[in-house]
Amino acid sequence: MDLFESLKSKIKDRKIKLVFPEGEDERIISAASRLANDDLAIPVLLGNEAEIKKTADALNVSLDGIEIVDIENVPGEVRQQMVQAIVERRKGKTTADQAAQWLKDPNYFGTTMVYMDDVDGMVSGAAHPTGDTVRPALQIIKTKPGVNLISGSFVMQKGDQRYLFADCAININPNETQLAEIAVESGKTARLFDIDPRVALLSFSTNGSAKSPEVEKVHNATKLAQEMDPAMPIDGEMQFDAAFVPAVAKAKYSDSKVAGHATVFVFPELQSGNIGYKIAQRMGGFEAIGPILQGLNKPVSDLSRGCNAEDVYKVSIITATQALADKD
Repeated sequence: MDLFESLKSKIKDRKIKLVFPEGEDERIISAASRLANDDLAIPVLLGNEAEIKKTADALNVSLDGIEIVDIENVPGEVRQQMVQAIVERRKGKTTADQAAQWLKDPNYFGTTMVYMDDVDGMVSGAAHPTGDTVRPALQIIKTKPGVNLISGSFVMQKGDQRYLFADCAININPNETQLAEIAVESGKTARLFDIDPRVALLSFSTNGSAKSPEVEKVHNATKLAQEMDPAMPIDGEMQFDAAFVPAVAKAKYSDSKVAGHATVFVFPELQSGNIGYKIAQRMGGFEAIGPILQGLNKPVSDLSRGCNAEDVYKVSIITATQALADKD
């Protein structure tokens, strides 16, 4: 079954509520209308109600099943509750005046809604850089217990082939402990999307074939990841061909249970991860779905500013799937 058909069957009629801080954007409005019509989520659009209705009319889409919140006209009591929630969450790092200022920003407002359980997840980034989406999430939602950083993975799909690449979006040069955490979290993310995780930590070396600080980092990260989750198949360091091609794995890393059969590919740093997923996408014909932010207490998804309504729709389905997993 296609990934999104599978995910839609899980979230349909589950009443997952998602907030969209860029509620006046026509791509967001189109996707939200489709999500509501398909009973996949209850979209909450932040923005001016008149402007949203005007755009929806121009697009000839329905706003049935969609909630609209104008953050400039929120009742004072509700705003004060949100200010208090931020102050308490920040434990003295943010004053009430600073929190009130934050709430004038739709990304902070939406993030606070997620934190307060008014909604189940957030989708943003169509008109904002990644930092504007990630920063409020780190400050207010924060990472899961035992997790120290967030990372960004992509589901790579082509026909019946489906893999997960990480980190391709967030951490520029993770150290070995961070890389190990990314590997474990990526395996957990893979399960959400019906990928049986066999995690390969990638390098230009396979099982000690080369020596350098870069190789040592991946080698040590592999050992740490194996200790973090002994039940998950994790191995490395290995070159991509050893991870992916059974014949190469047999020649280069015959005693590995992951080599030649990997489904989750963890890149040693962001530069190679970003290059790798784009090569697979542009030359290999794979659809790159993401970035999927992993490690947060509650799901927040970051869109590309070059996204279209279809991208928003798909990322929203992913976010709803993450939210449902948290609920269950």
